[in-house]
Amino acid sequence: MYPPVPAGPGRYGKTVFPPGQAGEDERIDLGALAYDDVSLARMRELGAGPGWRCLDVGAGTGSVARRLLDELRVDGVLAVDRDVRFLAAHPRSGLEVLEADVCDPGFDPGRFHLVHARFVLMHLPARRELMARLAGLLAPGGVLVLSDAADLTTDAVPASPYTVALQAMWQGLRETIGTDVSWVPRYPQLLRDLGLVSTAAELYVPPLVPGSPLSRFWAETWDRAREAMTATGLVDDADVDAAIRYLGSPDCAAMSPGMITAWGSRPAAGDAVTSG
Repeated sequence: MYPPVPAGPGRYGKTVFPPGQAGEDERIDLGALAYDDVSLARMRELGAGPGWRCLDVGAGTGSVARRLLDELRVDGVLAVDRDVRFLAAHPRSGLEVLEADVCDPGFDPGRFHLVHARFVLMHLPARRELMARLAGLLAPGGVLVLSDAADLTTDAVPASPYTVALQAMWQGLRETIGTDVSWVPRYPQLLRDLGLVSTAAELYVPPLVPGSPLSRFWAETWDRAREAMTATGLVDDADVDAAIRYLGSPDCAAMSPGMITAWGSRPAAGDAVTSG
């Protein structure tokens, strides 16, 4: 594994993956095709449905927000992002769009039955404080659902163009914008420390199949993060190109990064919080 490095000063959406770059909405949607079903199944299991008001933080193109409305029949979704161009392009009844920065100390859009953030906190500084802020937006009995990436690349995994590129990506994003997935397995305990109850977590590892939306997502991601990756010295442009070709090759035999989803509920009014 690569050694720890100082967190970079940049921001997701500015230093890397700017929404104004052609095709960025398509890249986001390729990732959504791999993860949305799992996210929706978990929120359904947690009770999301009619009568619920939901907050989707870092909503991207709004795929989760729209499916909450269309499939789970929640009453309404407030979709928040620092740039809402993709959300505004797909208006829908019940979907409210707010351009805001969750890192702003004044961010307080109300109280919700469900607060959801996927692949958001891993890119942001002051993660514990942000987790506490999101937990504070729950109505009594409401549930906080957080999903972030799990890096499954270890020294025991055979080296390939894919693993080399993946390691360069994680280090490059950390050096550039401060991305850090090393603390994600601690989510259940961190949620418990905030006073939430019924905390738990699950890990989903989608199959990495050549030509699949997920393989195309990683190819697009590496191409767009190329400068940050090559700046690490772990790869050069030829290595990135080789990794992208490997993703589409029948020789590809690798595990995609997983997604850890953790959740916890704010005690309902009158409920006692027990230890353990």
